Amino acid sequence: MTGASVLALDPLFDGGEITWSVFGVIVIKVLVAFAFLLVGVMLYIWGMRKAIADMQNRIGPNRAGPFGVLQTLADGIKLFFKEQSIPSSADRPVFRLAPYLSIMPAFLMFCVVPVGGRVSILGHETYLQVVDLPIGALFILAMSGIGVYGIMLAGWASGSKYPLLGSVRATAQLLSYEAAFGLAVLGVLMQAGTLSTRGIVDEQAWHGWTSFATQWYWSAAFVPFVIFLVAATAETNHPPFDLVEAEQELVGGFNTEYTGIRFAIFFLAEFMNVITMSAVATTLFLGGPSGPGLGFLADDNFVNVWLMPVSWFLVKVLALLYCTIWVRASLPRMRYDRLMALGWKYLIEIAILWVLVSAVLVVAREEGWNVWVAAPIAAAAALGAFGVLYLCMPRSHDQVEEFR
Repeated sequence: MTGASVLALDPLFDGGEITWSVFGVIVIKVLVAFAFLLVGVMLYIWGMRKAIADMQNRIGPNRAGPFGVLQTLADGIKLFFKEQSIPSSADRPVFRLAPYLSIMPAFLMFCVVPVGGRVSILGHETYLQVVDLPIGALFILAMSGIGVYGIMLAGWASGSKYPLLGSVRATAQLLSYEAAFGLAVLGVLMQAGTLSTRGIVDEQAWHGWTSFATQWYWSAAFVPFVIFLVAATAETNHPPFDLVEAEQELVGGFNTEYTGIRFAIFFLAEFMNVITMSAVATTLFLGGPSGPGLGFLADDNFVNVWLMPVSWFLVKVLALLYCTIWVRASLPRMRYDRLMALGWKYLIEIAILWVLVSAVLVVAREEGWNVWVAAPIAAAAALGAFGVLYLCMPRSHDQVEEFR
């Protein structure tokens, strides 16, 4: 176990008493996190439209606000005042609840993401994150799984067979990639030796330019990093995995019967999930708020405590978000059978084998072995095992029957 496995509690609660000022700090952090995600969604949609328009040699939004930056806000206001209808056969309480069950997990996941270091708010020392749970990584996995309920209940509560079929299809996609998502996170947890997101970030603290290749977990867990990005893209229904919104292939999706602001909340949840997953990937693999330039001033300096950590965190998240836009503009939508095959036949197997490689690396460090020798041997063994699995994998109906 590393030193980060001993969790340092949030200094906000060192006194052991919840006063009104402590409660005020908690409320401020919750409201700022929620406002950050809402504004982030608006700017992300605007940036996505602008970037894709530039790639396609067209203008994009340019009417509402400077450079069209308020176009997303205008679309939201329009949807807010549209008529909201509920089918007569719908289960009304569940029908109304389902959109919020989709959006809440994205916000709750972001609450355990460290955005910065130790700061002072209203005279209290606290970490720049809503809450530092001892089981923050497990909380992220739990919330990513709970998001399925909103989609499933939306289709079921609509009282129509087409939304129900669409929700079943979407749920199958999300559950299929949940396994690979969890195994990718497991690779990081084995390296960090802690479930706390704050502990994971502390293990990736910046100690010079070599930290980029030696401290941050994208290098030691490069394969889980790639698997995490693919699985997160599929879980957020982002292209090329957006079969949930594939009007050409579907008679109707899970949100077919929704109108107005309830319909918009599902898409708000989707884009909020993209931002949250990028923040989680930054925390697990890219060092969170750590980066060059930290520590060159006094510890209590505004630049060192607030500006630099938050800036590095935002730069990393924006880089990942731009990659999602690039993928959206470049790759065509996958066929559904290939989407499921990618998750079940490749990602899960590769993730399991890399967990074994991670175990070898952890044991090598603890036993003092030469990591540069142990890592290639373990990776080669995992690659050989995957090759054997791939060669034995049935690829046609006749091979499937023979395999059975």
